[in-house]
Amino acid sequence: MTAERKDGPGVQVNPTRWVAQQAELYESSGGTKGTTQLGVPCLLMDYVGRRSGVSRRTVLMYGRDGEDYLIVGSNGGSDSHPLWYLNLRADPKVELRVGTERFSAVAETLSAEEKERVWPHLVEVFPRYAEYRRATTRDIPVVRLRRS
Repeated sequence: MTAERKDGPGVQVNPTRWVAQQAELYESSGGTKGTTQLGVPCLLMDYVGRRSGVSRRTVLMYGRDGEDYLIVGSNGGSDSHPLWYLNLRADPKVELRVGTERFSAVAETLSAEEKERVWPHLVEVFPRYAEYRRATTRDIPVVRLRRS
């Protein structure tokens, strides 16, 4: 991670309009606004593009497992993984903003057993995850973000 990533300049935000707007609100408010989506807590995640090497940013809903953050690669029930997930598989080091706090973390895809243990909690946090799981033949990954 570079200092540039922490300060924000040069970070490309997910181009989807609502994600870009929420990321801008989250960042510009210092983590006091834009911290939820549909009533679910969200974090900002900066990561490196696997092909471009460019720092990227997205907004993701999360659940908790102890001190760790859990994110779901549902991609709205699509049959393809979200790009952020493919990038994390290539380079698991990320920078997170959760509310007003900013810190480094490492991403790890949960095993099938771990995922089944935490899945009910994630569906409780965001019930649409259950619908997304039924809508695709793809195995939806759950990623643990652990402070580094």
